[in-house]
Amino acid sequence: MRSILILIIAFVCCGCSSKGFKSIVDGVGSGSPSSRPLTNSEVVSGLKEALTIGVRESATRASAVDGFYRNANIAIPWPAEAQAMKDALVRIGLTGQVTAFEQSINRAAEEAAKGAFDVFAGAVREMTIADGFAILNGGNTAATDYLRERTTAPLKSRFNPVVKNAIDKVNVTSYWNPLVTAYNAIPGVTRLNPNLEDYITTKAIDGLMTLIAEQEMKIRQDPAAQVTDLLKRVFGRR
Repeated sequence: MRSILILIIAFVCCGCSSKGFKSIVDGVGSGSPSSRPLTNSEVVSGLKEALTIGVRESATRASAVDGFYRNANIAIPWPAEAQAMKDALVRIGLTGQVTAFEQSINRAAEEAAKGAFDVFAGAVREMTIADGFAILNGGNTAATDYLRERTTAPLKSRFNPVVKNAIDKVNVTSYWNPLVTAYNAIPGVTRLNPNLEDYITTKAIDGLMTLIAEQEMKIRQDPAAQVTDLLKRVFGRR
């Protein structure tokens, strides 16, 4: 009854044509697209789209020069298990070489990030309907958490060769090997030689996940970041 009254008032006050009046009636009867319940397909497609955008943007940011090295949130530090080695090398005057090595492992991560999109996008495609609704109703980083929890192991195995190629390309070992040799020459030290491929791979994935989480939060919370109609449908109604 109330809807009919609103329509009559609109017709009288606005002088609508019969065609215009019909469009109002149709709009009231059917509801706007954004008010329609989300379908299973829309939920999953919207979340996949959000993650794909997040992965692409994150890989672009991370793969830029200093994308890792100058970003305090994701910069890769000297391996923690070799901290004693770093301290000893600094004491004998190799601070510059230590810094150069730390920069080199971040350069390797930046180089590896160039190949990250395809690796992560493959994991995004595996999302199910059940996953989609759990993520939609989850926290601000639920999609990123899903990506991390469900795919870390396969991602690591697929990403490791990318990192290995990056290590070779930026000559990480040319910075590392002289440091190991210098440290092992110090009397009484326990010899150390961490697996750099595994370390950089793990830290590179962690850094990319951090950036993806930032993008996900933007898409969930900022209408300006909902750049497609589907993202507006899925996230704009929350």
